[in-house]
Parts: sequence; structure tokens; C-alpha cells
Amino acid sequence: MKKFLFRLYLILMKFVASFSKINSKSIVILNGAGRSGSNGYLFAKYMKKNHSDYEVTVVEPWPSSHLSFSIWRKIGQAEFIMTTHQPFKIHSQQINIQFWHGVPLKRMGIMANNTERKADLRNVKLWQKNADIVCSSSDLYETMMSACCAIETSKYQKVGFPRTDVLKKPVITKKQLLHDLFKQVDDQAQIGIYMPTFRYELEDGQIIKQIKAGNFLVLPDFDIEELNQELKKQHRYLLIKLHPYEQQLVGNFTSQYSQIAFLNDDYLFKYECDLYELLGATSFLITDFSSIYFDYLALDRPIIFITNFLSQYQKKRGLLIGPYPEVVPGPCVKSQKELVAVLAARDDYQAKRHYWYNLTNQVQNISACEAIFKLMNKD
Repeated sequence: MKKFLFRLYLILMKFVASFSKINSKSIVILNGAGRSGSNGYLFAKYMKKNHSDYEVTVVEPWPSSHLSFSIWRKIGQAEFIMTTHQPFKIHSQQINIQFWHGVPLKRMGIMANNTERKADLRNVKLWQKNADIVCSSSDLYETMMSACCAIETSKYQKVGFPRTDVLKKPVITKKQLLHDLFKQVDDQAQIGIYMPTFRYELEDGQIIKQIKAGNFLVLPDFDIEELNQELKKQHRYLLIKLHPYEQQLVGNFTSQYSQIAFLNDDYLFKYECDLYELLGATSFLITDFSSIYFDYLALDRPIIFITNFLSQYQKKRGLLIGPYPEVVPGPCVKSQKELVAVLAARDDYQAKRHYWYNLTNQVQNISACEAIFKLMNKD
């Protein structure tokens, strides 16, 4: 019922906004990605710094039923509407540039196991009708996106993604992260970051229950004190960044341990930055089925995959590539004991990281933001 009412709300507000006249050099970014690798937010920062003659409005959170009429007017007036999730526009003359929010790893749309055909077909029509330009990084990306959303090949432009422009240019140093989040000074420090995908969609109440109880890794042998001691021995520090939707469910966490800290959104808003603007200060990544690892390949640093829910994900939603343990460029672990052992072991996955980086990124060493801007101004 809520989804139906929200669709009616969108129809009404689109009708109201349709009376607005399009203004040239007006950009509206509908940002549904928060501060966790948001192409929209980062492109807005680029535009405001380098092309101040454009009027750029970032609408967040999106979608929302709490937007003012003035915001809807701006959406209706925009020459370009840029989206991080479903394509959207008011007028047919507007140009929708689809950033999306990650290289698809988990199945979605018509490929997913847990979606309804009616909703999938509606989504396909939205892509066909509203998406004018779909930013891409590779042939593989286009294949996976089209498999899920039936996007026509003519819509793709290999210009890369704004989020990858900032990976190697951290706005906060490792030293400052240690001071701010761990209250530590350590010249030998290696900061890692744990970023899981949205585990709530597994519809397993025990998962969220364990996270709320402090078992953020959701491992069967989790012992935070033991983990902290093992990290300390190796001069390693672990940042925990929960999925945005997951964080909404469990709230902000704090840590009393020397080697473990939670990276909540308030820290990112404090420094007016996106998560990707910090990743360059990290030394390794731990994830499960989050597509962040495709982007992290640009840093050529170790990646560890926690796979104790692999069979559940494959059954509930499905993955686009596999067998998973064979294709991911890093070791897979199912317990804290295995995780600690891998952290102490030699990294033997560089060649595999390079292979997957070249496969998923055919537009290396360019500014995606600049390429997108040039595309906007192409006759």
C-alpha cells in the first residue's frame, strides 16, 4: 500500500513540476547513495569547484515524500537530471545521466531471485523511457547491467564513475583517522575497513540481532576482545562501516576497543566528505558481497571476503558471477579464526586483483568527472 501511495505522490509532483520551464546550465542530482561512494555527491563537489557557472542542486535523501515545492520546481527546471538509482526525469527534453552506485555483483531486477515480475517490467520501462546516458566503466559492466535492467547498448558511455576519481586522493590522512577514530598514534599502523552488503534482505532476524548485540562480523566464533588483541599484535586497526540501510536499523555504534572503531555518517558529514574520499588512507578491505571491492581494486591492496552467508545469498537473491570463491581476488573466510590467520598471512592475490581490475575498468587514468562534463557539452 505504501509503495502504491508513493507512486501516486510521484505522479502528482511530476505533474506540478512539469509546468516549470527548463533552464540551461541547471543540474539536479537525485542522490540516493548518501555518503557511501556516492557518484552524485562527488560529481556535485567537482562541478561546484570547477564549473561554478552551473547551478547544481543535490536532492537527498532520494526518493522522499518530504520534498518542498521549491525542490520539485528545481527538478522540473533542470537541464540535466543525474541519478544514483532508478532513472528519473520530468520532461522528455531533460537529459537523464545515470551514475548508478556500484558495479553489480548481486543479481537485481529481472535477474534476481527475490523480485516480482510486475515490478521488474515496470523497472525495465523506466530505464528505457528515462535513462538517456548510462555511465559505464567496461564491457563487463554493461553486460551485467543490461542482464538485470534490459538497458539498450546505445545508452552506455564509457566515462567511468565520479567515485573512483577520489580513491587515490584521501582528504583525511591515516594519521588523522587514527587520532579521530582510534585515539591512537602508531607509525606502523595499517587501517583496514569492513564494509558488508545489506544483510537485512536475507530476512534472517538472527543476523540483525547479532549485529545489535555487537557481532558486526556475524561470525560464529566472534570474540571482540580476542579480535582486538590479534589486531594489536599486527599493528592493524579496523574501521566498521555498516551498510547505510543496516545502520538505520541498528543506529550508531561506538567502540571501547583500541583497534576497532565505527565509521558513522556523522563523521563524514562533519568533514563534508564521502566515504570514498577516505579509502585511500586504508591498507586493506574486508567485505562479503558488496560491490565496493571492484572499486577498491584501483588501490591494489588486499581484500578479504567473509562468505559464511554465501549459500543464503545465492538462494535468496543470487550473484552475477561465480563460483564466488574462485572468481573473487582475495581469500574467503567463514570464521574469526580464519580471518585472523589471513590477516597475518602473505598477500598472494595481486595478479588476480590486476586481472579483475582490467576486466572491470577499461577507462583507467582519466577523470570521470571531466569526461562526464565533456559529454554533457558535446554537440
